[in-house]
Amino acid sequence: MSIRTTTRAVLGGRLRSASGLLAGFATTSAVHLGALLTDTQVLRHATKPALMPLLAAHSVAGAAAAGRRAPKLLAPALLASAGGDVLLQLGQDTAFLAGMGSFAAAHVCYVTMFAGQGALTDRRRTLLVAAAYATAWASMVALLWPDLGDLRIPVAGYSLLLASTAVTSAGLGVRTGLGGALFLLSDTLIATKLAKWRELPGHEFWIMATYILAQYLLATGALRAAEAQEEEQEEERETRKPQDAATVLAHGTP
Repeated sequence: MSIRTTTRAVLGGRLRSASGLLAGFATTSAVHLGALLTDTQVLRHATKPALMPLLAAHSVAGAAAAGRRAPKLLAPALLASAGGDVLLQLGQDTAFLAGMGSFAAAHVCYVTMFAGQGALTDRRRTLLVAAAYATAWASMVALLWPDLGDLRIPVAGYSLLLASTAVTSAGLGVRTGLGGALFLLSDTLIATKLAKWRELPGHEFWIMATYILAQYLLATGALRAAEAQEEEQEEERETRKPQDAATVLAHGTP
């Protein structure tokens, strides 16, 4: 068997693996959302912890199938989110705060990753987006503040990190920007529940539907940004080759 045939077989296997993991993520998401609509507690609690690990595995496998590596902080962001998902299901105050801390770690990963991918390159756009999200953050915190009790400071601090993810995600394009906005919307719905505001019909369903879609858009957007970044670097290397050759000819072989 030739090297080319072996390589094709390996990449084909990785592609099938990535497709299978994506199908698993989509199926688990649908089952989880169905469990929320039907109030099937056992199925709801069984499927939620599997969501982000499946998305993380798909992201890594998908990048490998394309002959690349996923961004280093993508899997940690998704797995930290999975930890938050598990902790929030426990329903205890200590577990809730720990879950919030786990999600805060996920947002630190996202912000660092997006910034490293060039999300803050356009300073004017970044300032405009940051101003819009800062206004939204301050307004929502002010409205929720009287009803949050002991959770005021943790929610304010966490939501600031969440807004930072929204700002940096917007710098990478529409896909990631929408993901960041939906993540903010999802956690805002959680905050209104904590404040004991009137809930939407199917409140838990909308929290999870926006959250799942947000994470998918952030993950796939980060992968696309990494691919574009690699292509730009490859083009730069190809552009330098003639220049380097010309330099050697002009100055002689070292």
